[in-house]
Formats: sequence, C-alpha cells, structure tokens
Amino acid sequence: MSRDSINQTANIGDGTTTGFHCVIGSGVIIGENCQIGHHVVIHDDSRIGDGVRIDDHAVIGKRPMRAAASATTSSDELEPASVGPGAIIGTGAIIYRGADLGARVLVADLATVREKVTVGERTIIGRGVAIENSCTIGSNCKLETNAYITAFSVLEDNVFVAPGVLTSNDNFLGRTQERFKHFKGVTVRKGGRLGVGSVVLPGKEIGADAVVAAGAVLTRNADGETIYAGVPATRFRDVPDEQKLGDEG
Repeated sequence: MSRDSINQTANIGDGTTTGFHCVIGSGVIIGENCQIGHHVVIHDDSRIGDGVRIDDHAVIGKRPMRAAASATTSSDELEPASVGPGAIIGTGAIIYRGADLGARVLVADLATVREKVTVGERTIIGRGVAIENSCTIGSNCKLETNAYITAFSVLEDNVFVAPGVLTSNDNFLGRTQERFKHFKGVTVRKGGRLGVGSVVLPGKEIGADAVVAAGAVLTRNADGETIYAGVPATRFRDVPDEQKLGDEG
C-alpha cells in the first residue's frame, strides 16, 4: 500500500486499501473496508462511506471550472463531495465537489457528476453519462450509456433514461441576455422513461409513468401514463397497465 501522497489530516477507516500513486487531500474522511484503485484523486474534505469501491483514475471532489462566459456555473462555495456507503465509482469517473451520492449508487467508467447534484440510493449512472450542475436525481433510477442530463433538471424515483438521450435547458441557444431569465431543465416524474436517442427540449415535463419513444423529439409536456413518439413527438397511445410502475415503486 502506497500512502506517499495522503495528507496527514485524512482519516482512513480500518480495512481500507489504496492503490499506487493515489492523492488524498486534507480533511478527507474515508470509511471502513473501502477499495481505492491506482491513481485515484480524492480532493480536500471529501466524504466516502463504508464499503465504497473507487476504481483507477477516478476523481472525487473536483472543483468546477468557470469560464468568463459561463451561464450556469456559479462561484458559490460548495459543500464537500459525499459518496454514500456501498457505492461504486468507475474508472475515470469524475465526481465534483458539491455532489452528494446516496448509498449503493453506481457511477460507471468515464461518467461525470457535476456540482450541486444529488443522486438517490441505488441509482445507476452508466458509462459516459454526464449530469450537469444543479440537478436532482432520485432513487432506483437507471441512466444508460452516454445520456446527457442538462443543468437544473429533476428526475424523480425509478426513472429510466436509455442510451444517447439528450436534454436541453436553453431555448435561446446561447444568444442574447434574455436567455438568462428562462433557463430551465427537464423534469421527469416518477417512473418516467426516455427511449434511446430521444431529445427533450428545455423546461418540458414528462409525467409519471410516461414514455418518450426512441428517437422522439419532445417539444411539449408529456402527460402521465402516455407514450409519445415522432418528430415532433405526439401522443401515440396509453402505457399498457402491466408496464406501469403504479404503487410498486
């Protein structure tokens, strides 16, 4: 075990192992029986629960970069990054300072979770997924490979997001100061599902147990328990009863 770059103020629990060339900053707290891979960086004050696995080259607690022209990144002081017990963080994943991951969350390889994001317990964030700042992700969600969740979005519990889904929060496409008054992410209510390659435009709400079909472009709110398909997406039919989450979720 190599601890050459572990700050003396870091608190590392019994049974936790670290790989080669890790960097663990001041005030970090790591629970018991964690597995920390090679070349992992855990920034100052980060909190890691018991039984967490962090794979090679992952970064926990990274501070956001703010470009001069940034419309959504603030300079606010952020709470330390927090990773709940039993979580798994994949190779090359980046968890920003100000992110709060619940128990048994999985963040797969090369995924990014930005600042001011909360993720509920047992949610899966797939390979290459990007969750931008100021989002709330519920429990038992599944966000699959290369999905993009725009800033200021809310996904409630048991939401499914298929590979390659795209969301947006800016109807003005970055032009004129007017856009600053209207930034709004997407909202997916409990049990909502977004099909592979679907696109959801700014501020749209997908109702509970609603489905946006593969390849659809949602330009309006989607009623609950309804399937929307096409470009632009329109009501296709009701969600079959056996496909509804109902009171089980």
